[in-house]
Amino acid sequence: MTAAIAISGLVKDFGPRTRALDHLELHVETGEVHGFLGPNGAGKTTTIRVLLGLLRADDGHVALLGGDPWRDTVALHRRLAYVPGEVNLWPNLTGGEVIDLLGDLRGGLEPKRREELLERFQLDPTKRVRAYSKGNRQKVALVAAFSSPVELYLLDEPTSGLDPLMEAVFQDVVQQLRADGRSILLSSHILSEVEALCDRVTIIRAGRAAETGSFDELRHLTRTSVVVDTAKPLESVTRWPGVHDARAHDGHAEFSVDPGELNHVLEHLVDLQVRSMTTSPPTLEELFMRHYGEDIAAPAADADAEAVTAR
Repeated sequence: MTAAIAISGLVKDFGPRTRALDHLELHVETGEVHGFLGPNGAGKTTTIRVLLGLLRADDGHVALLGGDPWRDTVALHRRLAYVPGEVNLWPNLTGGEVIDLLGDLRGGLEPKRREELLERFQLDPTKRVRAYSKGNRQKVALVAAFSSPVELYLLDEPTSGLDPLMEAVFQDVVQQLRADGRSILLSSHILSEVEALCDRVTIIRAGRAAETGSFDELRHLTRTSVVVDTAKPLESVTRWPGVHDARAHDGHAEFSVDPGELNHVLEHLVDLQVRSMTTSPPTLEELFMRHYGEDIAAPAADADAEAVTAR
């Protein structure tokens, strides 16, 4: 079976001094939800624009649903749906008219599916776009995309502006699409969303794939952050199994712990007489600073280049 997305050695330059994508490798299997993560300016949006045929690769191989996104743009766009994080729509049209227009560009919508999604996302299709909030404009794009019987969804920060209830609806819809064998590339800043939905993830850094694998293979993505105060000294925390990045002084410590070792850590802490403790999943910002912090400032030029192409 042909991979949904196969990128090898992708290079994209903006002028002689700015390399946005530096021999990027990205492989999305048919029927999987693939997370695409990275700090701002790392090259995620540039990659998606290459896949959409909006930018031409300078080097490397790019295959989308078995075709070339630059040469076969029209045919491929009938087989995919794209949702950006910032949705710009026609202000004088109603939400329903926009949904139907976008659907027609892909060869049509499934009417029953359209009505079901309007109800689930609680969107009034009779209002004009200029009256919509950012969240409702995002819903228009999501309903239009998910009403289309396409093979591949390219989602670039798709839940931007949605409230937690609508984010839950979005996750449920994506899980249904995966069960139906659809392929999804999901770029998101919400680590819990990616962890709940994605079969595999690729982390991009300075235009290159830094890591690829499942969450089980990339265990550091799911470590729990712990801040604790105890009555007894905590210096021994640095030697406990499964503990990483520990900073301890007297009865205060901050560290991260592997999921499988959390109970053992709690047993140690009880013996030290816990006074207060907070635990939380890591944010993507913390993840990037912890593992890739030395390189985050480097690709800032990529963000500028992306802004230029957007204009």
